Amino acid sequence: MTIQIDTDSLARLRDSVAGTVFVRGDAGLAAEVAGFNTAIVHDPDVVVAVTSENDVSAAVQFAADNDLRVRVQATGHGGGLPITDGVLISTRALDDISIDPETRLATIGAGVRWAPVVEAGAEFGLTPITGSSPHVGAIGYTLGGGLGPLSRSHGFTSDWVRGFRVVTADGEVLTANDRTHSDLFWALRGGKGGLGVVTSMTIELVPMRTLYAGSLIFEGVEIEPALRTWVEWAQSAPESVTSSFAFINVPDVEFAPPPLRGKFVLSIRFAFPGDPAEGARLAAPLREAAGVSLDLLGEIPTTAVGTIHNDPVEGGPDWIRGLMFDSIDQDLADDLLRLAGPGSGTPFVAVEVRQLGGATHRDAKDGTAVGGRDARFTMGVIALDPSTFAERAPERAAAIFDAVGGRRSEITNVNWSRGLIDAAEFTTTWPPAVFDRLAVARAKYDPSGVFAFGPAVE
Repeated sequence: MTIQIDTDSLARLRDSVAGTVFVRGDAGLAAEVAGFNTAIVHDPDVVVAVTSENDVSAAVQFAADNDLRVRVQATGHGGGLPITDGVLISTRALDDISIDPETRLATIGAGVRWAPVVEAGAEFGLTPITGSSPHVGAIGYTLGGGLGPLSRSHGFTSDWVRGFRVVTADGEVLTANDRTHSDLFWALRGGKGGLGVVTSMTIELVPMRTLYAGSLIFEGVEIEPALRTWVEWAQSAPESVTSSFAFINVPDVEFAPPPLRGKFVLSIRFAFPGDPAEGARLAAPLREAAGVSLDLLGEIPTTAVGTIHNDPVEGGPDWIRGLMFDSIDQDLADDLLRLAGPGSGTPFVAVEVRQLGGATHRDAKDGTAVGGRDARFTMGVIALDPSTFAERAPERAAAIFDAVGGRRSEITNVNWSRGLIDAAEFTTTWPPAVFDRLAVARAKYDPSGVFAFGPAVE
């Protein structure tokens, strides 16, 4: 539905911003709001492609004056539903990065992806604690907590944030850190949204130049013994190692490694930020579990962190679901082999289980709003064939999640759940005390509900 927006108000908005203002039907709007998941097409009433903090403030004030809800998009990796109303603030042009090697602090704009932060930090022997994909927007990912290939050794990415710049519902620009607006700072580290538009984030980097990391690839009859070994090995794996396994129907596409294109494989991912010899010793049981088809595990520079998971760079249609759970055993391995393993007829390009624990179970000393800290594993399923999105993918995902059964965690982190669009999951995205405290923070910083957030709004 197209709404009538006061033309004088729209003209004032265009005059007050350096960026571009689109309204529905304008050429260029579709390209500006295109997300990573091409199955979701956004068509809001107004789009403001901001180029500065002042632009963000003007866009928020315009939305409030016209009783329009505000949503934010940078790289477009987090879209769950089409946006068909309100104001969408596109922050992709806020791409500044500055690093102070003395304090080990990086300040990054709202449109920055992880890859350039990793590259910039590497010049000083520093690295951010990133997600598995260097191409995801850094701030949107971090606002939900952020779990990546160094999670067990270094925790959630949000644990390393030291401050935000935020435009709140009245257009005011605030600095939120452990000294100023500390309640907002707490909420933004894991609370995800409904609090304001983050224009920049300051995050502490870690001294690290290399790590022992990569993946071991198994095919055919080697898959089952390799999986069962990982299940046993994970029971006593040290928290210095972050690992996962994934059943992968490798697409026959250019971004896939040529030796694996078109094959069904098990990929065991492994990351150890320490001495390569010790890393090889820790990984030895996995290497020796079965015949390895492709050994991609070794010492790598931090700039190659994205090769551990090899997530796709280019977007396309996808269907993704996730959960957290608390234990794994050979019975669950049986079910996963039956429902997602070789010969199962799985509709998914990937079914992955990541091990948590270690630093993910310990909150930052000044506290965060991260949900899911007590969970021990995550599971994610991904389908890429749109013909499966309506029935086959949902039915098989339900069967897999049913197999998890009573192992399922009470709380699933917001980045892994559908809580932002599913009312049944929303209240299990944070522990009750955190959920209630977040509600207080949202009411304080957005009393009129300018920022669209949660299933009730959607």
